[in-house]
Amino acid sequence: MKLNLPRTNIEVQLHKIRNKRIAEESILSQVQEIFEKESNKEKLIMERLGDGSGVHSNTFNFDLLESGRIYHLSDIEKICIDYRLRFLDSSYFKAEIPFEAISEIKKLEKQHKTSLKGFKIIAPSKLLKLDNADDPLLFAPMGNNYFYLIHKWGTDLHPLRKLLMWPFKCMENFVLTLLAFSFLIALMVPDGLFSPKQTTTQFFIIFFFVFYWIAGLCIFYGVKFGKNFNSAIWQSRYYNA
Repeated sequence: MKLNLPRTNIEVQLHKIRNKRIAEESILSQVQEIFEKESNKEKLIMERLGDGSGVHSNTFNFDLLESGRIYHLSDIEKICIDYRLRFLDSSYFKAEIPFEAISEIKKLEKQHKTSLKGFKIIAPSKLLKLDNADDPLLFAPMGNNYFYLIHKWGTDLHPLRKLLMWPFKCMENFVLTLLAFSFLIALMVPDGLFSPKQTTTQFFIIFFFVFYWIAGLCIFYGVKFGKNFNSAIWQSRYYNA
């Protein structure tokens, strides 16, 4: 004798399980209350991200911290100088902070039973809202110049950015770059342009003339637009730097 047993509808079974836990008429009000609480938490976090309070430490449970996310200010300084980035309060960040970052903050606050403040961000100048704004990293201060990485988003930096920013790292790099560039231009000057046969002395005269010409243009540009070296601007709040 063949039994024709009805097939199990998982949605119906799930419905029954839920109704045992809570009355159906209470579901909407409960869900609404939860969403309102979460929305208020997110609003408060956004306010703290934008207030620039200058808080220098937060209370963390060290047993729950990931060592790979802890960075000293000296580490941050080096990466900012190498890649010409800024490290400033999150209140200067003008791009949209993604929901994933907010979720990470909520998760950390729940784990550590604290309210995080004093957020900092590593980002290129164009993403920061500076006085006179690719790849942001959001930090929370731990105290004693240590920072905890909360979230990274956006696209990675161009693979040649470190190389391209090397000349602007410090004065010595800049001068070496100008000397090398001037030397290459001097080599391109046709032999015999100023005399039938160019001597070594004449080559170096041309080289130094080209160097002073290029250096003069660079100094004029730097002064006119208020530019500075990476080592001087990594914590600067000014756009023209």
